[in-house]
Amino acid sequence: MKDRVLAIVSLTAIVTGGALWLLGEPGWADAVWGLGAAVVLVPLTIDTARSLLEGDVGVDAIALVAIAGALILGEQLAGAIVALMMSGGGALEAWAAGRARRELRLLVERAPRIAHRYAGDGVEEVAVEELVPDDVVVVRAGEIVPADGVVSGADAVVDESALTGEPLPVTLPDGADVRSGSTNAGNAFEIVVARSAAESAYASIVRLVRTAESDRARFTRLADRYAAVFLPFSLAVAGIAWAASGDPTRGLAVMVVATPCPLILAAPIAFVGGLSRAAGAGVIVKGAGVLERLGTTSTVLLDKTGTITSGDPEIEQVVELGALPAQETLRLAASLEQLSAHVLAESLVRGTQERGIRLMTPTGVTEEPGRGVAGVVDGHRVTVGSSGWLEARGYESVRDHARALDDGRGAGRAKILVGIDGELEGVIVMADHLRPGAEAVAHELREAGVEHVALVSGDRIEVAREVAASLGIDEVYAEQSPEDKLQVVRDLRERSQGTVVMVGDGINDAPALALADVGIAMASKGATVSSETADVVVVVDQADRIPFSVNVGRRSLRIARQSVVFGLGLSVGAMVVAAFGYLPPVWGALLQEGIDVAVILNALRALRE
Repeated sequence: MKDRVLAIVSLTAIVTGGALWLLGEPGWADAVWGLGAAVVLVPLTIDTARSLLEGDVGVDAIALVAIAGALILGEQLAGAIVALMMSGGGALEAWAAGRARRELRLLVERAPRIAHRYAGDGVEEVAVEELVPDDVVVVRAGEIVPADGVVSGADAVVDESALTGEPLPVTLPDGADVRSGSTNAGNAFEIVVARSAAESAYASIVRLVRTAESDRARFTRLADRYAAVFLPFSLAVAGIAWAASGDPTRGLAVMVVATPCPLILAAPIAFVGGLSRAAGAGVIVKGAGVLERLGTTSTVLLDKTGTITSGDPEIEQVVELGALPAQETLRLAASLEQLSAHVLAESLVRGTQERGIRLMTPTGVTEEPGRGVAGVVDGHRVTVGSSGWLEARGYESVRDHARALDDGRGAGRAKILVGIDGELEGVIVMADHLRPGAEAVAHELREAGVEHVALVSGDRIEVAREVAASLGIDEVYAEQSPEDKLQVVRDLRERSQGTVVMVGDGINDAPALALADVGIAMASKGATVSSETADVVVVVDQADRIPFSVNVGRRSLRIARQSVVFGLGLSVGAMVVAAFGYLPPVWGALLQEGIDVAVILNALRALRE
């Protein structure tokens, strides 16, 4: 706000002074121009003095010398133009930052606050904080889903663009997961709350945005380091020009064009533009410094389960081994698994229901955790589990049937054997599939200039190698504990010349995410320890956001450097021209304004695709 007011005052002074000069009142014109310069000079002097007391020779010192020198030498118009240059540049930077953070701000502002919960025979309006798991909530047309849940009853048509950046609405059938923050784009539908609003996906995103760092990138601080060298250099050039010509205005002209606005503005605008572009695609980057480090990525470590793969096994096939058809075998097995605590049971039940198969309630259920479950379904004795579990219950040749299914695709797949009334009837094969876009991740990372891509996983070596081969990844770190992953990151950081990026999703990945130069968390399913630890959080279920994040960092850094080099090159060239007396202070100030505009427009390219 301060820069905007000062820019308006400076511009008003320049225009008013110009009008007075045209009316034949040069004295009044100089007074107005001088006043406009002085209004900016006072706060600039205070800010520069504060920086000097803190031991920081900031870039503002050069502008301070230029404005003060212009007023002393009677070049009021030049002083006013430099004042407009500084205040206008600051105002433009503030506008760009606000424009760039628009997507982040909208995420926070549209957070749901109320919900319509069923209570008895009616519906009550409650604060979203009051929702608890198993509450039934109705989401009216146009409302935002207040908490993560499961669609109940009629299909739901939702707009997930605020979360994913995808413009088209999606239809979610009965039993499908729906995330908080989605907008109801169709008729009213009901959900069964799966977790409280505070633990839901949207609340996690809002927390990440609110706590995201607002630090300046290391590259943007180059402006201040540059000033420590360039200020005495500029003074020396200005002094030589003055001494050689005997004309102090030559020295002033050198200082005017030496004002390093390109360096002040270019990097911040480019980086906040990159932050905006990332946020619009469902990637929360916690600060410009993180984005800059992404721009120098040389090594990427990819966790497997939940990062490259979905982490949610699905039914791949049902192999018939007996007289019963596959669908009946699946129905009986899934009905029994409804009461199982095994990690695959929920996926098996959900996958069966998604196929439209109606499940029955089992009776007489017994389970040995990690091995299998047995019970009665529709009058049939059903046994589901590992080969050892079924063999212990009298089933024969179980291991032979299981081995016969190993056709080279066994890695990463779980085989659930199903026995019914004493006969081995089938094998249900469960597989953890790749995330959408995962197939091209390694290729796109290499296209982006990443030299080293590796897969790191706690899974067995054959499983990790199969996944790596399907992705075109040559190096694999398998059977890695959280401590082992830490050591892998530590070793690569010592060997790598650039940034080491670790990508993960679970609690076991959090230490490695924290140790890496940049940690990227895949957190589409809500708040996790990894998302709180990571520097970048991907809130959509898209693996292609990994190379996208690296590309945004590289592009933002490239644009910042281009803008700075281009702007400073023009400024140095103008200094030489001014030193030889071919560029008066006023024209030098106008030229510097043109350079600033060109540099800023180039930096704003980071906002675009």
